[in-house]
Amino acid sequence: MRIWDIPPDRFCRNHLLGEHRELHAVWSIITNGKKAYANHPEITRWRGRLKALYMRHEELVREMKARGYNHHTPLDPVLATGEGVQSIFVVSYEEQIRILREKGCGCKV
Repeated sequence: MRIWDIPPDRFCRNHLLGEHRELHAVWSIITNGKKAYANHPEITRWRGRLKALYMRHEELVREMKARGYNHHTPLDPVLATGEGVQSIFVVSYEEQIRILREKGCGCKV
């Protein structure tokens, strides 16, 4: 489970759509109080930062639409509370770039 901190326009198709799926999972776990994965580092870093997670979702949606994809899974903006900026990283931005480079996909990193 991963929400990258890399601009969505740098992602290949698989990473763009994959992060969108993962983001919905993170959102659901936090907003519905689900126990599964509740202590995963990617979940804990977004607690208290649903506004930032909501904004990340909107970035992903803009990029998806720019590429011609349809989007039918909006998040409830009423639940977008807390901090609007994510300042906690599971791994550094530089490490995220390295990880994506090593995947050899189509990401522009």
